[in-house]
Amino acid sequence: MPIKAILTDIEGTTSAVSFVFDVLFPYAARHLPEFVLTHAERADVAEQLQAVRVESGEADADVQRVVEILLGWIAEDRKATPLKALQGMVWEQGYAAGQLKGHVYPDAVEALKRWKQDGYGLYVYSSGSIQAQKLIFGCSEAGDLTPLFSGYFDTTSGPKREAASYARIAEAIGRPAEDILFLSDVVQELDAAQQAGMPTIGLAREGGELAGHPTVASFAVIDPARA
Repeated sequence: MPIKAILTDIEGTTSAVSFVFDVLFPYAARHLPEFVLTHAERADVAEQLQAVRVESGEADADVQRVVEILLGWIAEDRKATPLKALQGMVWEQGYAAGQLKGHVYPDAVEALKRWKQDGYGLYVYSSGSIQAQKLIFGCSEAGDLTPLFSGYFDTTSGPKREAASYARIAEAIGRPAEDILFLSDVVQELDAAQQAGMPTIGLAREGGELAGHPTVASFAVIDPARA
């Protein structure tokens, strides 16, 4: 069955892992404490701080303690939804101030533009919040790429290593899973998408194979018509 839509991961796939770990995470760790302490009363921030208390099991944690919990989660790269939401708010300030520019590989930019022109629906699924996804592509080194995408998905759709998450996303896109090509650099994510019925292609930018999946080193060689 021909591919009608393409769902792509970000980190290690469209964008360098080093951008996330060496630029975004340290920026968030540096600026998050001041951001939270300054904006703790703001409704959207307060909602996420409460979610941190619930997830950490520390219902009575004051704002300073919540900041400590968040910094601990950053250090262990925990995929916690409230952390991702708060990081996104901090990054938004950084992008708005021109202190951050989203990294997207040139081969990914070219391919995404070509696929859009060819009529494929383009979607993103990343463990980073939807807001963070839009910032990476909206404030990228290649300009605003958000017009290329028809939708974004994050951990609110479920964990990336569970097949049910991909079934949920296919339903939200409104297409059978077999019509949606999934791209990622993580074999467990590719396995989960495959179990949900999606065709898959693995990105191994440094070379090598992602077992059980066609593997490429660049978006330039991906032909969705042959996937």
